Amino acid sequence: MPDRLVQVVRRGLCHIVILLAGHYTESMKKLKLYLDTSVISYLDQIDAPERMAETRLFWERIKAGKYDVVISDIVTTEIANSDEEKRKILTSYLADISYDFFSLDEQSFRIAEQFVDLHILKEKNIDDCRHIAGAIISGCDIIVSWNFKHIVNYKTQMGVKAVTALEGYKELLIYTPTVLLGGEDD
Repeated sequence: MPDRLVQVVRRGLCHIVILLAGHYTESMKKLKLYLDTSVISYLDQIDAPERMAETRLFWERIKAGKYDVVISDIVTTEIANSDEEKRKILTSYLADISYDFFSLDEQSFRIAEQFVDLHILKEKNIDDCRHIAGAIISGCDIIVSWNFKHIVNYKTQMGVKAVTALEGYKELLIYTPTVLLGGEDD
């Protein structure tokens, strides 16, 4: 290989390493997570012991301050609409963590409607659309959910990617608590 080409390749590799190192450093910042109601609900989901255990491990990381957390008025309304015993349990879990509260606004409702208009989700799933819109508008990195039917699935992920790109928002990732438990040395 000619010396000039070797220099270019080495220089190119250095740029790649520098870019990757910058990305790695950037990715080390504290993630901002939007929690939908399913995550909080699975803290006390006796009929799903594995998911409940994973959610409780995830909750310990939240309590330890590993993430910045956002909860919206959709979450608190859904909790308020649950039966009294469940409501007390879930409310006590929320009292154990620090989080920012986000009230959905006109912009959130407009984004949520786009998910329906683009046939990503149906009108009857508008609250799920609002969860996603709340996560987008509040600038979260990730929406965390156990709702595979409407949120944690390929169609919704591609739809979210399209809407955020179309509207000029940063990309929003969609994960379960389990995904966020992986990759750390405990």
